[in-house]
Amino acid sequence: MKMKKLVSILLVGAMTTALLVGCGSKENAKTQEVKGTSEEESSEGELPDVELWHTIVGTTKGIEKDGPMYNFYKDVLGVGIVEPYVEWNGGSTYQEQLNLRISAGEAPDMFLPVNGMETDLIKNGALLDLTDLLPEKAPHLWEIIPEEVWDIMRNYDPTGEGRIYVIPTVVNFARQGGMIRQDWLDALDLKMPTTQEEFVEVLRAFKTQDPNGNGIQDELPTGGRAEARWMDHLFAMYGVAMYEGYPDWDIYDGELTYSAVTQNMKDALQFASELYAEGLLDPETLLNDKAGWEGKVNSNQVGIFFHWLTVSYYYTDQLKEGTGVAGDWAYMPVISAPGYEGFYTQKQLGSLWMVCSNTDDEAKIDAMMKILDGFADPDNWDALASGPEGYLWNYDEAGNKIPVEDATNLEALFSYPGNVFATKDAVQKDLDEMIKVTTDEDSIAGIERCKLNVEACVGKAIAGDGLPNSVYDEYPDILNRTLYVEYASKIIAGEYSIDKFDEFVEKWYASGGEEVTRKAREWYESIQ
Repeated sequence: MKMKKLVSILLVGAMTTALLVGCGSKENAKTQEVKGTSEEESSEGELPDVELWHTIVGTTKGIEKDGPMYNFYKDVLGVGIVEPYVEWNGGSTYQEQLNLRISAGEAPDMFLPVNGMETDLIKNGALLDLTDLLPEKAPHLWEIIPEEVWDIMRNYDPTGEGRIYVIPTVVNFARQGGMIRQDWLDALDLKMPTTQEEFVEVLRAFKTQDPNGNGIQDELPTGGRAEARWMDHLFAMYGVAMYEGYPDWDIYDGELTYSAVTQNMKDALQFASELYAEGLLDPETLLNDKAGWEGKVNSNQVGIFFHWLTVSYYYTDQLKEGTGVAGDWAYMPVISAPGYEGFYTQKQLGSLWMVCSNTDDEAKIDAMMKILDGFADPDNWDALASGPEGYLWNYDEAGNKIPVEDATNLEALFSYPGNVFATKDAVQKDLDEMIKVTTDEDSIAGIERCKLNVEACVGKAIAGDGLPNSVYDEYPDILNRTLYVEYASKIIAGEYSIDKFDEFVEKWYASGGEEVTRKAREWYESIQ
């Protein structure tokens, strides 16, 4: 059983994130027209449909009215869901299309907010105040998210009134880290690197000793994506608080500080620039988009990369499908750099998950609350994880649940409970369930390795977890990392010397960094 068939069916939500992983076919980039059912159009006593936008993974179709997934959600949750296909493209195309709808006064009923857009929407009264609605009409959701996380959400209110407008994802374990080709280490008789010196030697061996044994010297020891993203393993060894390439906030020199302006970051960038100069980083690292980088990972070229450990099995399967090689992606613990205590960043508040558009339509509000409550009800989770029988899965002759042969042209699950309310136990349970419906030995080995990776991954909870985007009010360039991306990229590529880092720090503080830091520290003091 090929694992890519399972991604769309059992763990599609694990590929989301805020940041997130999925992207769709460019041939279907146009948003499908969807028409929900208004209160007047719904039959007596029936809740209206809800138009919902989220990331779509592993398919080229959204959820169409009266289609199989629409009817499935109506049966499980009591509300029909329609979701247009919107290409994710690292979040940029999704945000562009969403902004067009919002600007036209036609915001979806529910949607995933990206890149801090929720701040202005709240200020403009465009989002529904959920503070009193959730305990009353979505008690399962209200109770499953810890009170301290709801307190963080209250801090997200840019009006200062402490209201709740945003629903978060909650993660209680470290799920991101470096992954290394264990089969390449074995082929070259190398041990798992633990020190920076050993790490560099492994990179050099991967580059020069043909670890994949195909006689072609095309290996890329490691790398990442544009904007210096998705190579957190290079920064983690220097104690840089970073989440998927986004510098974050932690305690440095006794105070909450943006990691991008620390000595830790300076030393990390210098090390990355040395790797780049030696050819140990993919030379296209700073040009790669998601598809480009993962294409290299899945074509048997990359030795080490940074991603979610919870989906390492997916890359094992993709590699075998594309090249015939069953690569073994193993967790790489944080490397020890001289003078530093490194860590992979762990955030309980994984990302934002959902907001609701403001409306006076009580039936529409009830429909949205019913979706939120039903999604958080554990009694629904098995069904929500699998989708409708006969469409995304069937039973074999032995009575085992098996995915359909090809799910790529089918409507997708809009999200997955185990990703929104993520626990290590839930992930391990999901992986065990995947083994039960998998027959390919290499795929099973990939899932078993994934279980080991999830269990082994260790992260550090950072002090800035939950910092509200309101601290960046009036400083969108700081929120968008504009200056950081410019200097980090040019330093890594060798266009700037490391001495230019000090210039970056001065500009960052002068262009709003002092005010942002002041507000961030005030927030941190308020939650102690």
